[in-house]
Amino acid sequence: MTHSSRRFASAVLATSFLALGLAACGGGTTKDSAQSSAAPSQSAASSAAADPNAPIKQGLKLAFLPKAINNPYETIVDNAGIEAAKEFGGTAKEVGPSDASASSQISYINTLTQQGQDAILIAANDANAVCGPLKQARAKGIKIVAYDSDASKDCRDIFINQASSEEVGRSQVRLLADMIGHKGDIAILSATANATNQNTWIKFMKDELTKPEYKDMKLVKVAYGDDEDQKSFQQTQGLLQAYPNLKGIISPTTVGISAGARYISGSKYKGKVVLTGLGTPNQMRQFVKDDTVQKFALWNPKDLGYLAAYAAAALSSGQITGAEGEVLKAGKLGERTIGKDGEIILGPPFTFEASNIDQFDF
Repeated sequence: MTHSSRRFASAVLATSFLALGLAACGGGTTKDSAQSSAAPSQSAASSAAADPNAPIKQGLKLAFLPKAINNPYETIVDNAGIEAAKEFGGTAKEVGPSDASASSQISYINTLTQQGQDAILIAANDANAVCGPLKQARAKGIKIVAYDSDASKDCRDIFINQASSEEVGRSQVRLLADMIGHKGDIAILSATANATNQNTWIKFMKDELTKPEYKDMKLVKVAYGDDEDQKSFQQTQGLLQAYPNLKGIISPTTVGISAGARYISGSKYKGKVVLTGLGTPNQMRQFVKDDTVQKFALWNPKDLGYLAAYAAAALSSGQITGAEGEVLKAGKLGERTIGKDGEIILGPPFTFEASNIDQFDF
């Protein structure tokens, strides 16, 4: 285990999410539209003075808006954030669409704005499609926290990034390369074509592949399963049939990797094509134990939801504004320093495999 992995495992243990004493993933009105032009930019919002010692306001109302409410990973994230809100005397809820299309979240943002939520926490399906309604929300004093998948930085206050985007992307290539001997055709099975996090990771994957050590590896296709189980299953099947020399697939989406593993586990490709990506231990346990998947990675999604909730509370209470260098006090997770463009990083990804997967339960 690398030094980064040890630090991450320790952090997970400290949060007490894991078991057995061991480190156990409406429309808007004309008035609203007029206000949107006056919505504060990221820099304007950050120019207000922060008071790190201000108490967290009681009775804060938070709303989590995931990419889709039927995404198991995002359910874990949001439920953890809902529980975290109780720690600081607030309430939180999860609302959202059943599909992850670019425009599916807009009506929910408008409704939450009309309800007067203190903060909206969003995993954006499209960084730009949600920007207009988010600016309207900010114009009414609502704080915006993006998590998991960022919105454009000029229409949110903070982005809670699960890990360094560069490290996620590059580490996925390194992980696959080690398992296929740095040789062969590979493919990527992504979520939606507009998903900010997916596209950022893929950008770094492609850049990593330009290094000399990957000269014998070729990326033949980026496919999109739209974070739908059946479509991801079919896309896996399509990749394997279209590219008979395929040696490996990276699926940096929890829906995609589990659907891909389910297809491969019952096919002639089991043991011949390597699958890795980002998944939760409970999703992937059976596929690791039946040797369909050797290794995959993720962070603790409960920690991500927890951190996002505390960021929303701190913003709403004036403890932070989202300016670079400010320090967020995040309950049992300790402190996190706000980086460039209002980004807070949870921590490095962790690799799961047969030797450690039973130590985790999420």
